[in-house]
Parts: sequence; C-alpha cells; structure tokens
Amino acid sequence: MTMVKNRELSPAEVEAFGAELDALQKKHQADLGEVDARYIRHIRSSVRIAELAGRLMLFAGFFPPTFILGTLLLALAKILENMELGHNVMHGQYDWMNDPEFNGKTYEWDHACPSDAWRHTHNYQHHTFTNVLGRDHDIGYGTVRIFAEQRWRPFYLLQPLWATLQAIFFQGAIAIFDLKIDRYFRGKLPFPKLLEKLPPVGHKVSRQVLKDYLVFPLLAGPNFLGVLVGNLLANLLRNIWTFVVIFCGHFTEHAEVFPPSVLENESRGAWYIRQLRGSSNLTGSKLLHILTGNLSHQIEHHMFPTIPARRYSAIAVEVREICRRYGQHYNSGSFARQFFTVVVRLVRHAFPSRPLPKPAVV
Repeated sequence: MTMVKNRELSPAEVEAFGAELDALQKKHQADLGEVDARYIRHIRSSVRIAELAGRLMLFAGFFPPTFILGTLLLALAKILENMELGHNVMHGQYDWMNDPEFNGKTYEWDHACPSDAWRHTHNYQHHTFTNVLGRDHDIGYGTVRIFAEQRWRPFYLLQPLWATLQAIFFQGAIAIFDLKIDRYFRGKLPFPKLLEKLPPVGHKVSRQVLKDYLVFPLLAGPNFLGVLVGNLLANLLRNIWTFVVIFCGHFTEHAEVFPPSVLENESRGAWYIRQLRGSSNLTGSKLLHILTGNLSHQIEHHMFPTIPARRYSAIAVEVREICRRYGQHYNSGSFARQFFTVVVRLVRHAFPSRPLPKPAVV
C-alpha cells in the first residue's frame, strides 16, 4: 500500500476548508433550475423506454439477437433506475421541483431493499457517520473485513467467497443487511426488534421476486423460460455492477477508516475532511459517470449528497482545486486501478492484519 501525504491543518485552516466547501454547495444549490429538472426527467424516460424495449425483446424467447439485446436493455434500465434515478432522488436531490414523482421521501425504487429502510441506513447512518467504525454499518456490509482496524474473525478467511456471493445477490444482500441479522447473532439486536423489521423487507423482496420471476415470465406464455432467464441475467448484471461501483467508492487503497472518537465535537470542516479521506473517485467517460449514478464522484457525493449528481463532474474540478490549495490528497483513479486495490484489500484483510501507520502529514 502506497502512502499519501496530507498537510496538517491548523484549526483555523480546517474551518476555512469547510467554509469554502459550504460556499461551493450554496452556489450550486442556488443555481438549480430547469436544466436539472429536464435531465432527471430524461433519465426517467430512458429507464422506461429501456425497460419496455428489453422486456418486449425477451418475449421473443431464446432467439440470440433479441435475447441478448433484451437482457442488456433490461439490465441498463435497472442500473439507471437504481443508481442515477432512485438513489439520487431518495437523497432529496430533486425535492425542490415539488414533483411527487421525484419526491425523495416517498420514492420507491426497483430494488429488494425497501426505500424507507434505505433512507435510514444509507442516507442517515452511512452519510452521517461515513467510515466511522461501529457507527457506519456499511463498512464491509457485515460480511467482509476491508480495514485492518476491523476486528478479525476466522469467518473472514473465506471473505473472497462472501464478497463474490454478495456481488451476485447484491440487491437481496442489501435488503437482508438492513435487518442487521449479524448484530442479532452477536447479541446486539433484541429479537423483537428484528421481528419489527421483517414484514416490510419480506413484502418488498417477495414483490420483486414475483414481478421478475413469475408475472413477466407468465405474460410471455410459451417463452416463459426465456423471460425468466433474461430477467435473472439482467438482475445479475445490475447486482455485480452496483457492488463494484459501491466498493470502488468506499474501499480502495487510500480510503481511510476512523475511530468513534472523531465524532466528539467534530466541526463542519473536520466532517468534510472525513468525507474526503473516506471516499474514492473514478475517472472515465460521461457514460461511465451516468451508469454509476455519478457515484464515480463519490467524494463530491459524500460532501454534497443533496445536490443533483449530474453536477458532480463540474463540482469535482472545484473540490480538487480546494484540496490542492490545502494540501489534501484527492483520491481518484481509473476504474480498473481502483477495483484492483479493492480486491487486494479483500484478500489481504481476510487474514489477521494490523493497521499501518496513518498516512503521513507534512
């Protein structure tokens, strides 16, 4: 693991750093308008068109051209709906439109995890306590050890397998993860509390399973099997893509983890620094950014989760410059490189390991 250098900031510099980022957020928030609204409506239309076209093509059965294209279009629709539409809308990025269809508090996405559960676990817990051990339960999603600071258990020896299974069944894994079953088995979640969480998750999971693996295949009549397999593959592609994007945004080589003590009297500037050092960006084309829901700009998303994600590319230029002036490392790299470092972490920390010295300050 290569070391990065961050200049040690004085308390006044930390506050100045935060003030500049606050000003950047206010500037973009004040500039929201029709261009942003038109963009998200185009994304919604693209999702509907891709899903309709994909499902119609799958109705043709196993005829290779239509089956392959239908599967890919349906996977594209699911990826766009989950990442660029659902995830961003549920963050409240488009609440200012006052359009019920884009209301972050009521939007329900095409995913096994109920939106209300996601809004609490992700929007609140993860975004408030990003990469804080014991507070951010997204660290490893309860099944893998990514940082040496996490307590090692023999269970983690097989974590390359656990990570692979998590990628394959990602939407279901996230729904189950929200139940905090791992905390129940460790005696940290009372059984009655677990029971309270079961009905909404069970309802949403069964609804998704019935839709993709029974209703649409039955509508295809004699092409039942073709639609069933196509839907299965589309969900698999969506799951793997989502898993890789999320892990690349949080668990790369230079992503840091923090002890709970950082939360004591944490200033706004210090909060921004934690978001910066706990996040990772991906470089690439505009298409890559759209397909990731602009989570390729994870640093900007963690700093400004309620700003429309389509703006992150422009905001990133300004954030990078602010970081340069304050001597703070801006973690960004190609998709291939960042994912490689995630795989290295998964393998390395499957075995007992000790924390390396903190990245140097100068």
